[in-house]
Amino acid sequence: MKNLFEELCKDYRFKEGFHNCINCGTCTAVCPAAEFYRYDPRRIVDTVQTRDDAQIEALLKSETIWYCGECMSCVTRCPRKNGPGLVVMALRELSIRLGYFTESEKGRQMLPLTRIMTGNILKYGYCIHPETFRFEDHLEAGPVWKWHMDHLEKSLERQGANYMGDGPGVLRKIPDKSIAELKSIFDVTGGTERIEHVEECSRRKADEMGMEYDEYERYAFEHCSETHFNE
Repeated sequence: MKNLFEELCKDYRFKEGFHNCINCGTCTAVCPAAEFYRYDPRRIVDTVQTRDDAQIEALLKSETIWYCGECMSCVTRCPRKNGPGLVVMALRELSIRLGYFTESEKGRQMLPLTRIMTGNILKYGYCIHPETFRFEDHLEAGPVWKWHMDHLEKSLERQGANYMGDGPGVLRKIPDKSIAELKSIFDVTGGTERIEHVEECSRRKADEMGMEYDEYERYAFEHCSETHFNE
């Protein structure tokens, strides 16, 4: 196993966000995620500063690094211009690369997120698209949004959208040539390889948990333990 701290140092986000932390806790005080989750960005940076492989590995396998909303409030308030949010991004990337993300409940959500978000981009050219939005999966959206989805085309027409139409306009159909270019960008930049890696690691975890793959994906999407939240 390579030195995990050294691996983090290769990530430009880590280089930008990890400086001389004085553990003042300002990042935790301003963090919206820390208000709701059992999450403390100061402790994350403190753990990384130990440069201890065992502690960093535990962090990579934990729920903790998946609570951050990447709002970067921490960057705006840190007296040393650290960016715990950037450090978390680097930790997430390393967790995925090493396959550790499947060891945590929140980390396992990478499978449905990857399938939905990148699937939409590579098929429709949008990261979020009405064709793949199911109201049943997002009951928090409320009855107004359900009505909107039940009357989607008429509703979008009233708002002036060009839904899946040719030419300009909101939610227009992205030309096949542009979709092909997006796929090429994914291939060249490692995006396609990452998608395949998330799928491969998730399949192994599904087998380990004794689940069919579709069952595992649904479980990862829906299941949320109460242990994540502050009391």
